[in-house]
Amino acid sequence: MHNNLREFIAALKRHNQVQEIDVEVDPHLELAEIHRRVIENEGPVLFFQKVKGSKFPVVTNLFGTRARVDLAVGQEPEKIVREAVQSVDQLMSLSPKVLWEQRNLLFKLTKIGTKKVPLANAPVAQTSMNPPDITALPVLTSWPDDGGPFVTLPLIYTENPENRSHNLGMYRIQTYAPDQTGIHWQIQKGGGFHYHLAEQKNRELPVTLFIGGPPALILSAIAPLPENVPELLFASFLMQKKIDLTARGTSPHPLIAEAEFAVSGTVAPKIRRPEGPFGDHYGYYSVTHDFPVFHIKSIRHRKNAVYPATVVGKPRQEDYFIGEYLQSLLAPLFPLVMPGVESLWTYAETGFHALTSAVIRESYDKEALIHAFRILGEGQLSLTKFLILTNVRTDLRNFRTLLPEVLRRFRPESDLFIISDTPMDTLDYTGRKFNQGSKAVMLGLGHPIRELPERFEGEGLPGISEITSFCPGCLLISGGDYTRDEQLPRRILESTNIPEFSAELQKWPFIIIVDHVQTIKDQTAFLWEVFTRFSPGNDLYAQQEIKDNRVVFHGPVIIDARMKPFYPGVVTPDEKTVRLVDQRWSQYGIKL
Repeated sequence: MHNNLREFIAALKRHNQVQEIDVEVDPHLELAEIHRRVIENEGPVLFFQKVKGSKFPVVTNLFGTRARVDLAVGQEPEKIVREAVQSVDQLMSLSPKVLWEQRNLLFKLTKIGTKKVPLANAPVAQTSMNPPDITALPVLTSWPDDGGPFVTLPLIYTENPENRSHNLGMYRIQTYAPDQTGIHWQIQKGGGFHYHLAEQKNRELPVTLFIGGPPALILSAIAPLPENVPELLFASFLMQKKIDLTARGTSPHPLIAEAEFAVSGTVAPKIRRPEGPFGDHYGYYSVTHDFPVFHIKSIRHRKNAVYPATVVGKPRQEDYFIGEYLQSLLAPLFPLVMPGVESLWTYAETGFHALTSAVIRESYDKEALIHAFRILGEGQLSLTKFLILTNVRTDLRNFRTLLPEVLRRFRPESDLFIISDTPMDTLDYTGRKFNQGSKAVMLGLGHPIRELPERFEGEGLPGISEITSFCPGCLLISGGDYTRDEQLPRRILESTNIPEFSAELQKWPFIIIVDHVQTIKDQTAFLWEVFTRFSPGNDLYAQQEIKDNRVVFHGPVIIDARMKPFYPGVVTPDEKTVRLVDQRWSQYGIKL
């Protein structure tokens, strides 16, 4: 497949997928506002030829549709994964006959790896920037309350200081000065583990920031791979060819020869600096926190380098389409690495970590809990906040059909588990503490035990102004906002025991309080507004008792998914920039 960014752009042009913009555009807010309008309409790749304050052009929206993600890597990786899974039992025998029968598959696997090329043959080393100045790059400021410009497609290469194994991850980079940036190492991320080891030894950690390169490299840096699977090998697998690396030379690491930029330096131990806020892929601002500092020592780049960028925010954005592809690619492997898990899906609409669902095997009582523990102990899946398990074979992507199947079988007394004081995704602030929160496991197994209502038949509820259903069994209600009526969920819970309300409320296994029912018009809005706005340990209500040292819940289960005053704010565009883009739209020449 495509060896570098420009080959990919050329292919996109052949498919009439690139819109070139020849007028000058400001990387501070204006460019991001243009991008958001285009991706919302599933529009083209944007190639900004003239970017204010920089000599480098910018390309965005490279992965803004599933078709473009497919074009980036082709169909071969998915075919190989399916072939490998179907053949795994045969390959284990290692017999000459079987190996010969699988020779085509094995030949494809021999293409995976890296190979060294001379520094003189590495395009990324064509030009050195002296002195290094990362502010010369057209780094975007996407949202009005962002703490500064951020590199939004950074490929951060580090090596384990003990065994030299490598990690290539996407950890955001806030520019502070020409030779200094932040580096946002979240928990459960490989680069952060490497830094932890170096810091324990009071050593600097060499870091190389790559920007651009083969599109497969960008996908690999995002992929939720097991800790011991090297991202460069995964990128090579996606490309079906070896990745060119240069000799180290004066660089602390081999350079990815086909990258657009290579920014090398070190991260010193025990030095922190405030990073953020940043409008992140959850659709909210991350809060300012202290993170390590990247000290830049050299910048190399291709001649006529192109700066790739993206814009994150409220779903759906580019990460949605990348995440959908990677899950489809890796899905056949789940039964191999987690026996008994037939299928699994995380939801981009919730920032991925907030919600996971799986179809599992239940061959004996409580086997589902074994699968729950396995999922919650598996790499980045360990950051899952709400886990739903069922043994009903259903399309997990369609939450409107999945949730009723679960609710028909859901017994709160035995099928709901809350685990408090757990590590959580760095970007999820619902748990009230940084990097901490709670988890829930919800089961829906076996034969249906109830018929589900489809519409609310009662005459209303005290303090509730809007009532509707999201799907059979799941009621959506709105009343006062959290600051004016914090006790609303407790009053709804009390109403489940009041005769005039209980008959109707007891029909609904799930009751979710949201700020405004009318804003939830589809699955994307439901998943985003609900699962990014509650913590199981703080915001889930039900009648409960203690039995055998366990909290036992009795339905209905009520979730308070309203915005809380201590949550970070929802990202919204700058009004002045919106007006500017309105006025200039015809100049950009973009056709949607």
